[in-house]
Amino acid sequence: MAVRRMDNVLIVVEDLDAVIAFFVELGMELEGRGPVEGRWVERVIGVDDVRQDVAMLRIPDAPGRIELAKFHTPKAIGSVPEDAPANTLGIRRVMFAVDDIDDVIARLRTHGAELVGEVEQFENIYRLCYVRGPEGIVIGLAEELG
Repeated sequence: MAVRRMDNVLIVVEDLDAVIAFFVELGMELEGRGPVEGRWVERVIGVDDVRQDVAMLRIPDAPGRIELAKFHTPKAIGSVPEDAPANTLGIRRVMFAVDDIDDVIARLRTHGAELVGEVEQFENIYRLCYVRGPEGIVIGLAEELG
């Protein structure tokens, strides 16, 4: 049996509104938002007494979604270090293909985003960079050349 698709990536956040605004500025669309709680979710994620708000964002006219969750109970647990470098174990970033990397960076900066390193060119194929947004979320941007 083969994998059919990757449905979404979950990011747990404190400020749901700020992170939604960041991904909307990137070009994603808010698909839905609402509370999630009850025994079914507690059994799925293996955490008791869950009360959370979730938001699902999608890429317009393309596959790929980001799910955001803000836990009210139990409170979210912070990771260490807060602004983990690229060589830290675990998921470090989600990469997005964009039409104009400079425009996207400029728009995301209005939401407090900063370049992690620099915009660099890989051969004659891509311009690439990492951007750190609200709550330390790192996304990669790739602009295809040619």
